[in-house]
Amino acid sequence: MRSFELFRNWKQDLPASVVVFLVALPLCLGIALASGAPIISGLVAGAVGGIVIGACSRSTLGVSGPAAGLVAIVIAAIAELGSYETFLLAVVLAGVMQFVFGVMRAGIIAYYFPNAVINGMLAGIGITILLKQIPHAVGFDKDFMGDESFLQPDQHTTWTELFYMFDSLNMGAVIVTLVCLLLMIVWERPWVKNNKVLQVVPGPLLAVVVGMLLAKVFSGIPALTIGPTHFVNLPDIQGIWDLPSPVFDGIASRAVWRIAFTIAIVASIETLLCVEATDKLDPWKRTTPANRELKAQGIGNVISGMLGGLPLTQVIVRSSANIQAGGRSKLSAIAHGLLIVIATLLLPDLLRSIPFACLAAVLILVGYKLIKPAQFKAMWHAGPMQFLPFFVTVVGVYFIDLLWGVGLGLMVAVVHILWKNYRIPFHFDPHKYRPGMPIHIQLSEDVTFLNKAGIKRTLAELPDGCRVVLDASRTADLDPDVREIIDEFLDHALERKIKYELVGYEHLEKKPFRVNDLTDAVRKFALGK
Repeated sequence: MRSFELFRNWKQDLPASVVVFLVALPLCLGIALASGAPIISGLVAGAVGGIVIGACSRSTLGVSGPAAGLVAIVIAAIAELGSYETFLLAVVLAGVMQFVFGVMRAGIIAYYFPNAVINGMLAGIGITILLKQIPHAVGFDKDFMGDESFLQPDQHTTWTELFYMFDSLNMGAVIVTLVCLLLMIVWERPWVKNNKVLQVVPGPLLAVVVGMLLAKVFSGIPALTIGPTHFVNLPDIQGIWDLPSPVFDGIASRAVWRIAFTIAIVASIETLLCVEATDKLDPWKRTTPANRELKAQGIGNVISGMLGGLPLTQVIVRSSANIQAGGRSKLSAIAHGLLIVIATLLLPDLLRSIPFACLAAVLILVGYKLIKPAQFKAMWHAGPMQFLPFFVTVVGVYFIDLLWGVGLGLMVAVVHILWKNYRIPFHFDPHKYRPGMPIHIQLSEDVTFLNKAGIKRTLAELPDGCRVVLDASRTADLDPDVREIIDEFLDHALERKIKYELVGYEHLEKKPFRVNDLTDAVRKFALGK
């Protein structure tokens, strides 16, 4: 993208980048902490995800960074490899693999995710974000900010946390959350959006500033004081020399390559899912080149691993926050990465004055907008075959994780496809058959193995003694498995006293349709020859 095009929408992108930065910062810290990695690794990953991937990608609104979905993989990998530095080598190799995936055009799989599954994924993530942030909103921070798992390491769940949080209720945090939520809701009213002065300041940014001021005021009121553990805990960073670096001694290790491949596959799938979801949320409905995105992610993971950062994916939480904050182009993603670097090195004390309550308020609103309650009703009215994949995906994403939820939703969608191919294209109702009337079976343009069961069932249900026309005049491709089924039917037609006519088969096969002498005689009889 040319520089003048990059800055074309800077009035919208720069304020949006601040909002994305405020959302991303605690998530980067929390994911690094939960992964058992150095805290700085999360910040490095966030910065690289914004600056490097933002510059290389053609996703206009997608934002990349460390993902909660990779936490379990990172924990297990560090434990197996014995050191974080060896794990960084796996991250670098995973990036190389992702770049190769892009060169091989593996991104095409992104276009095969059904809309019902993508909508279900967004709703499931929205429910997870909303419920996970409620404890932070009331001052209960036992679970790290950014966690998305239903079952937590302390054996509590998202639901039980909603009960335990009342044991640590902090009225100061509650007030900050409510004020920030109210402010952001008001900021979305038409009279604010249409005001040329007010619309310059994003509601979430204003909410965070107000939250910081309230927390400062409450520090002098014992009943409302917000504890030190309820603020962003940013470590002191001395400089780039603090960054861990990969150890290349393990390049011949099978474990390193296996973990690298696992990271590459999981990160690529999560990225492609988020690309589809982000494009769906894009108000301008722009399309991200999936293969280019895999290459960008690969470059980002190579650099992140070299600088000591966690593995990266495109993340729907950051991307949706970017969209809701009014981002227009990838300048917002790049600028948010720069802000992570600047704030970490120059403004750590300012960041430490941000209470989790105001950030939780921002994420609660992001989650609610991803859920879109009206969407559940719309999917219900769209019919069971739209609602079932959607609902199964929502439940799977919420109770297990993103990949399992999407996988379950896809399984339901595939079962639906198989059922349709079994029942619809070649179904014949023997009760509607009238003696003497020919039965016409028109094969579709592309007959695949998915049609095997339907065709076999149809031919088996043909009444004995009937006349049937097998019409392939519109068929461009006939699967060999289906051809074999039709061959078998023709071989046994005489036994069932069935007369048949074949139409349009001459152009399908280089070799003639297999018909033995006996059935050929029956065919001639059926044609009156």
